[in-house]
Amino acid sequence: MDLKDATLMFLTESAGHPTVQRIARAAYARLADGEAVDHRVLTELLGEASAKGVLRAIGQKYSPAAYDAVLMPICREIDRQRPVPPRVRPPGYPGSADPLTAPMPAR
Repeated sequence: MDLKDATLMFLTESAGHPTVQRIARAAYARLADGEAVDHRVLTELLGEASAKGVLRAIGQKYSPAAYDAVLMPICREIDRQRPVPPRVRPPGYPGSADPLTAPMPAR
């Protein structure tokens, strides 16, 4: 299943949940027009679907393999687009020394 099909599944399975339908419809329309969908829209779609019980309903209605086939294209696209946050240095290293290149402490 590709990303467009996955958003279409969310659109069809979200009857009765206007917020989820609105987000899924907007994402699907962009994908159908050949445009990209921002990871924030896809993240909002998953968040709303989870909050409204749509993810649970899909999981109960379909097999685990089908559930993964619907969910994973959206998760992969979010993962592909989302920027990686800067790495925080662990406490205990002096200044801004990189722990991989800092000299070993004396024993």
